[in-house]
Amino acid sequence: MSIVIEPSPTVSDAVATRRSVRAFLPDPVSEAIVRELIAKASRAASGGNLQPWKVSVIAGEVRDAFVAAVAERMRVTPFGEGPEYPIYPPDLTEPYRTRRSRVAHGMYDLVGIDRHDREARARQMAENFSFFGAPVGLFVSIDRQMGPPQFADLGIFLQSFMLLAREQGLHTCPQEAWALWGKSIREFTGIPEEELIFCGVALGYADPDAAINELFTERAPLEEFARFQGF
Repeated sequence: MSIVIEPSPTVSDAVATRRSVRAFLPDPVSEAIVRELIAKASRAASGGNLQPWKVSVIAGEVRDAFVAAVAERMRVTPFGEGPEYPIYPPDLTEPYRTRRSRVAHGMYDLVGIDRHDREARARQMAENFSFFGAPVGLFVSIDRQMGPPQFADLGIFLQSFMLLAREQGLHTCPQEAWALWGKSIREFTGIPEEELIFCGVALGYADPDAAINELFTERAPLEEFARFQGF
């Protein structure tokens, strides 16, 4: 399924056309639009109305300076400054392990990277840290006292934000990879130590001609993950 760049007229269309975009056009996104998206996403459900999400946004010269600083630091510490949390379980079982490997293989195939070419794979991984060229980067954090229920709230907020972006004709890429650069992110944004940096989000207009944006990940059939009784 080719990437859809037109605005989504319905929630169903936004869900169907949302994907993790890994190549953006340099076209700017106005501060007014970003503020509107975040404000609307804050209507997301949260247990006890805790609203545990925190958002820091960078764009323009600040975004460019940050990306340049991280690129320089990658020369010394190419794998980041240490993860804020374990991004995946250490002993991932099936079917999750296969799902993860399939999306990686699909992405590398689209950009012509052999799965055994570690150097090329590292270069593609490094694209995360320029927000894949997106003009706006967001960092989503959460108070360290929060637990699994509040992380679920964070996910609801993120999904709301990404679907609202599609309504505006924008695309996103949620990036847990940014959790590897907590120290640098805090230096540039002022996020305090008592907040865990959960992810970054690239926001902008998708490049419709980029091969990597043709990646369309499969979903398990309903029967594989849902149970129905009493109907």
